[in-house]
Amino acid sequence: MANAKDHLSPVWTHLTQLVISRAEGAYLYDEAGTAYLDFTSGIGVTNTGHCHPAVVEAIREQAGRLLHGQANIVFHPAMLQLAESLRQVVPSSLDSFFFSNSGAEAVEAAMKLARQATGRTNMIVFQGSFHGRTVGTMSLTTSKTIYRGGYQPLMSGVFVAPFPYAYYYGWSEEETVAFCLRELRHMLKSQTSPQETAAILIESVLGEGGYVVPPVAFMHGLREICDEHGILLIADEIQSGFGRTGKFFAIEHFGIQPDIMIMAKGLASGLPLSGIASRQELMDRWEAGSHGGTYGGNAVACAAAVATIRVLREENMVENAAAMGEYLLSRLREIQDGNPVLGDVRGAGLMVATEFDPSMADDHGKALTTAVQNACMEENLILLNCGTYGNVIRWIPPLIVTKEQIDEAVSIFERAVQKATASIAV
Repeated sequence: MANAKDHLSPVWTHLTQLVISRAEGAYLYDEAGTAYLDFTSGIGVTNTGHCHPAVVEAIREQAGRLLHGQANIVFHPAMLQLAESLRQVVPSSLDSFFFSNSGAEAVEAAMKLARQATGRTNMIVFQGSFHGRTVGTMSLTTSKTIYRGGYQPLMSGVFVAPFPYAYYYGWSEEETVAFCLRELRHMLKSQTSPQETAAILIESVLGEGGYVVPPVAFMHGLREICDEHGILLIADEIQSGFGRTGKFFAIEHFGIQPDIMIMAKGLASGLPLSGIASRQELMDRWEAGSHGGTYGGNAVACAAAVATIRVLREENMVENAAAMGEYLLSRLREIQDGNPVLGDVRGAGLMVATEFDPSMADDHGKALTTAVQNACMEENLILLNCGTYGNVIRWIPPLIVTKEQIDEAVSIFERAVQKATASIAV
């Protein structure tokens, strides 16, 4: 296995060198049988926990019937069932679906739909955004230069507005909302006119950029601006969807409806499947044959997604995410009270961030964040970081997580913070 690693492209970064032979629930197991508490969920993918029995059984059953029925050639029951299942959980105005394989593909699909449906070309995104790594989607991504560096020139027609990240600005929520909405309106006067702006694309909760929940007032203001100018509002729910934030989709926290919604990650519990949802009247403006894909809506992946939606609902995982998220936030804020290096604790449901004070060191707290991650790993807790400066630890346990598992993880984290701060001058 060690030699085989040498034959994988080094373009992949690696959080660990673990070789995982199996997984169950909230745990990964290496070849020696050592258990690791996984608070990454494959970057927000295994919301139902690793290898949920109902999902595994749905995959096995479908694999014995039909592996692949190409969507341009035939219909298959799993895709039709998935469309019906999604109708029960997406915002009520969204009643038509297109399926792809990855989040980036779904973002590309949403952008292409918006352009054809409006006859406009330009896109507005937000500072700190992450929408993918294809040429089109990295043109929409602003969370880190590493995702764009060396690939210029990128796609034109993309404009970047400030995201309402109050902790970063050091302002109140009200001041931040007023500033960001004012700057967005200024952009529509100074850089991209409403008549050439197809859509505004926003993550319902900022993901890779720092796990920041936008204020309700900002999202309402955003919807008003879109309605005023006939601009489509696209909600990227790739990381925040399928129960992650204590609602089926994070957009539900704000009481608004998007024109297009992007889904991936938690949709199929680990199988590659993504999609977009929109209104039928918008989808009808998308010229037949102008977009597609060989594997989109794969039968096995669709069967996994149907089972995923069913168990999320039947086993009250969304409600558990809300309750356990509140508990996790309360426990982390207790640690924050005694550790001034923890600048902010925030989140919704089980999409939680602990941000180390970016003003405390020349590297904006990245070294401390890495040291904390490593110390957690020494006690078999796996955590990811995020944020433009790499100074945010994101908490993404599966939605089946228990209070006992949270207590274990938080205790490990607290010891890790103490160890890291003792070893690094802060």
